[in-house]
Amino acid sequence: MADAAKLRIDKWLWQARFFKTRSLAAKQVSSGHVRLNGHRVLKPAQVVGSGDVLTFPQGRVVRVVRIEKLGERRGPAPEAQTLYFDMSEKQDTPPRNPGFEGKGRPTKKDRRALDLSRTSGD
Repeated sequence: MADAAKLRIDKWLWQARFFKTRSLAAKQVSSGHVRLNGHRVLKPAQVVGSGDVLTFPQGRVVRVVRIEKLGERRGPAPEAQTLYFDMSEKQDTPPRNPGFEGKGRPTKKDRRALDLSRTSGD
């Protein structure tokens, strides 16, 4: 690598284990979903360095990370976590799915009552 102080944004996102493949990281960048220091990035070849702030969606969460250092390889997760400082707001619990409120398909008793109300009205 000619310039050790800079690295492609898609390669850094892949090395920091935010995306499973480098092509997925490049696709996110090309789609305009990644911001570098508040500016939208459209080219995966955009270079990043220490101190840059990246904002991007990951699943249902928007991640905000500051690059601490550039990696030399895609290593294990503990090694990847040393590459950045997570500035995202922490969510204590994810939003829950709505519970059953007694609505939905009627029971056999409800269907009989419905049939009786329909026939008695005619």
